[in-house]
Amino acid sequence: MKVRREVLGDAHVDRAGGNTTEFTQKFQDYITRSAWGSIWTREGLDRKTRSCITLAVLTALHCENEIPMHVRAAITNGLTPDEIGEVLLHTGVYAGVPAANAAFALAQKTLADMGESSALT
Repeated sequence: MKVRREVLGDAHVDRAGGNTTEFTQKFQDYITRSAWGSIWTREGLDRKTRSCITLAVLTALHCENEIPMHVRAAITNGLTPDEIGEVLLHTGVYAGVPAANAAFALAQKTLADMGESSALT
């Protein structure tokens, strides 16, 4: 839970926890244990690299609901808006232009909402 809070922020984790129901409790436990307790805590990659991979995979799989959250996490993990754009551009070559186009639109809106104006120039 510590890493999940560090990467996604207290507000997001509190909101996810507050929205947890009896039906979704096992899934929230699974996410916390597997993604945040096992994978994001490994020493093999730093968080910045993990954010790059996460954004690329989410883009490739058309997981538009997850992209804004992980754009915010990428900024928290040290990526610049320009680096996020490079990840999405690179992903477009391998995952397809429509996927990258959707991710760029979501990333631009999220970065603007965060006050990261350099992404808009």
